[in-house]
Amino acid sequence: MRLGVFGGTFDPIHLGHLIIAQEILDRGVVDRVLFVPAGNPWMKSAQAISPAEHRLAMVPLAIESNPEFLMSDLEIKRTGPTYTTDTLEQLSNLCGKSTKLFLVVGSDTLADLAKWNTPHRLLDLSTVVLVNRAGVKPINAASLEPFGEAGTERLICLETPPIAISSTDIRQRVAEGRSIRYLVPAPVEDYIIQHELYLTYRRRQSENTK
Repeated sequence: MRLGVFGGTFDPIHLGHLIIAQEILDRGVVDRVLFVPAGNPWMKSAQAISPAEHRLAMVPLAIESNPEFLMSDLEIKRTGPTYTTDTLEQLSNLCGKSTKLFLVVGSDTLADLAKWNTPHRLLDLSTVVLVNRAGVKPINAASLEPFGEAGTERLICLETPPIAISSTDIRQRVAEGRSIRYLVPAPVEDYIIQHELYLTYRRRQSENTK
């Protein structure tokens, strides 16, 4: 089986995430997409992130209608900083040799790939699926040349519909009392309202920049 590994804070998960995942399926790149909510993402250590329990709860609500979408809580359960290479190694051990891993990353993360923990190991463990995002310069294979032959051989560049939806914008909309309808699945919107998430987002952002 070809398993797409789609990690992120998912704070909250939104329709843009789901569109990307479905596009990868429709293009025949993978057979299933595994959503992996981040536990303690070290590159966002200075950013306020919602408690793991809420981010973890919203993902099943978003993907429950699609049997080809799966979720894993392995990063949430793992202690310490979240490193993608650790996740891929753990999934490789759990799934076995019959499963090939495809790491899904947005083109906006490409510039930071060299800063990731053991990026060469990341490319050894998976094929990287680079997804173009709205407003971001198009990606190309040459961008991974610093990682050697594995970087250019184990790379799939995928153009997806330009859906300009971001979790940051959704959190800000909630804080400002604006609607997020049609930006997130209805069950996720209900969960956010029920648990009063993001109401203090603007205040927290202001405090973090002081």
